[in-house]
Amino acid sequence: MEGHDLSKLRLEKPVGRAGLKRRRRGVWAAVIIAATVIAALALGGVFSPSVEVSASTVSLAYPSEELTLLNASGYVVAQRKASVASKTTGRLVWIGVEEGSDVLKGAVIARLENEDVEAAKAGAVANLVVAERGLDQAKAEQKDASLNFERNKALLAEGIVSKSEYDAGDARYKKAHASVEAAKASINAAKAALKAADVSVEYTLIRAPFDAVVLTKNADIGDIITPLGAAANAKAAVVTIADMDSLQVEADVSESNIGKVLLRQPCEIELDALPEARFKGEVHMIVPTAERSKASILVKVRFREKDARILPEMSAKVSFLSRELNDDERAPRLVIDPSAIVAEGGKNIVFVIRGDGTAAETEVALGEKMGAAIEVKSGLKAGEKVVLAPSRRLKDGSKIKALEK
Repeated sequence: MEGHDLSKLRLEKPVGRAGLKRRRRGVWAAVIIAATVIAALALGGVFSPSVEVSASTVSLAYPSEELTLLNASGYVVAQRKASVASKTTGRLVWIGVEEGSDVLKGAVIARLENEDVEAAKAGAVANLVVAERGLDQAKAEQKDASLNFERNKALLAEGIVSKSEYDAGDARYKKAHASVEAAKASINAAKAALKAADVSVEYTLIRAPFDAVVLTKNADIGDIITPLGAAANAKAAVVTIADMDSLQVEADVSESNIGKVLLRQPCEIELDALPEARFKGEVHMIVPTAERSKASILVKVRFREKDARILPEMSAKVSFLSRELNDDERAPRLVIDPSAIVAEGGKNIVFVIRGDGTAAETEVALGEKMGAAIEVKSGLKAGEKVVLAPSRRLKDGSKIKALEK
């Protein structure tokens, strides 16, 4: 057999009984392993269908909700608020505040150009000095005239001076007295002129009318400030300020419910900007007029406690309460739907829905009922989801499909 490589030829050996046995044992081992894995997966619920359940979220509730007679919405409003402007027209040359600045009553917060009125004041000061020196001169002349008059009076009695000399001395004394009175009047006039100059200077200084916080800055250096703001590009108000101690909630209450509101009635205030906080309040005023278009009456609710986070124009909700809250009733409490609780062996059990879609059996400690819910003192956290009305076949680790309630 030319052209063929006989060295590569191989003859297969016949399979004996021992080889067949080994193959059979390998197959059975593979089957046993596969069965074990399948059983483990089955026990783990891999092949079990998900149980559809209703779910509810664990939430926080305030005890005040049980005492609420009426709810109303409104806004935080400063009862003392001012747009601070000047009484005279001028160019703004300095401003010392910005939004959020605290200002004290009487503090200078801005200044207009005032070189002209400052010069007028300096002239008034000088005129007052001249008038005072004139009074000193008039008093000296009066003293000399008085001495001369008394001397001539004594000499006239002795016949040493003539009657004409006496009369001249008398006239001089009266003239000196009149000069003193005129000098005093000049001083009063100079003081009045100085006061007017002070007022003119003061008009250029813009001061805070009360202790407050700056809400807005309406003008900048170089702007023309005028009391009426009628001129082109002129500004009337330099800043807008508010007394933060005067903040109140102004809420609209429908006419049909106004009978549930009383003066000094306790309230609880919730601000949309601070949902985690509740503030104590009370009815300060029921405005004695109705809003025809809304069929409502304005009710002003004051804060009983101050908080720097409360700002004007924040939206607010007011709960009018039937009684004052106790200290232990102010904090929120954890609550769930009572149907989520299963009594088992003297314990209260709920099924918490895990992130992987399985149920976790959890023991909880319960508190008092709060309306349609019940308080949970321990075992759960706010935001967790629990199974409602769990069935008997639901166990710890069961795979579930939650339907939100």
